[in-house]
Amino acid sequence: MQQLPYIIPPYANPDDFPPLNSALEFPDGLLAVGGDLTVNRLRVAYRRGIFPWYNEKEPILWWSPAQRLVLFPDNLRVSRSLRKTIRKGKFTLTMDESFRAVIEACAAPRRTESGTWINEDMQDAYTELHQLGLAHSVECWHQGELVGGLYGVSLGKVFFGESMFSFMTDASKVAFAHFVWQLQAWGYELIDCQIDSQHLRSLGAITIPRSKFRALLDRFCELPGRQGKWQFD
Repeated sequence: MQQLPYIIPPYANPDDFPPLNSALEFPDGLLAVGGDLTVNRLRVAYRRGIFPWYNEKEPILWWSPAQRLVLFPDNLRVSRSLRKTIRKGKFTLTMDESFRAVIEACAAPRRTESGTWINEDMQDAYTELHQLGLAHSVECWHQGELVGGLYGVSLGKVFFGESMFSFMTDASKVAFAHFVWQLQAWGYELIDCQIDSQHLRSLGAITIPRSKFRALLDRFCELPGRQGKWQFD
C-alpha cells in the first residue's frame, strides 16, 4: 500500500510537522501536505530542514529529501572562465535593494516551462520574511538593469537558498560567487541548496544525508547571524 504524507489540519500549530524520517521515499522527501505560509510556520520549517515546494492550484507541499544538496562556503569552486568574467567587472552587485523584483524574476517561467512554483502567495510570504530580516536577496545589475540574482532565508549561520535567475550569461553565477565570498567573511557555515543540480555541483555543492543535514542545522542555526539589512562589505 502506498504510504501517504502527513496532513496538516487547518489552523494547526505552526510547529505541527511530523518527524523527518517519516518523509516518503517516492516522491522523495514529501513530508506533509497543507498548513500555511505564515512567518512562524516557515521559520519552524527551515529550522527543521523542511521547505515548501508546490505548483499553483495544489495544496502546500512540504519536503525534506533523503539527500540534501549543500555548499560549505569554503568549498566554493569558481572556474577559470567565471573568474575571468568577474575580473572584467561588467556587473554591479547589491544586496537587499530589490527583493520583490528578484523574487518576481525568479518566478518568471523558464523557456522550457509554462508555469511557476513561486506563486503570488509564495512571493507575499517571502516578502514578509524579508521585511522582518529573515529573507535576503542579491541583485546583479548591468547598465542599471537587473539581469540576475538570488534570494533565500537566513537562520543563524545558515543560508537557505530558494531560487536564482539570470537574464545575461553568468549573471547569476557572478552574483552567487560574490555572495558566497561575503558569507565566508561573515563566518557563515552552510548554504542549503535543497535539490541536487549539476549547476550547483559545478560550484562546489555536495549531497549529504538528511540526518547529517539536520545535525548541522542544530549546530549552526543557533549561532548569531548577520542582522538587519544586508550589504556587501
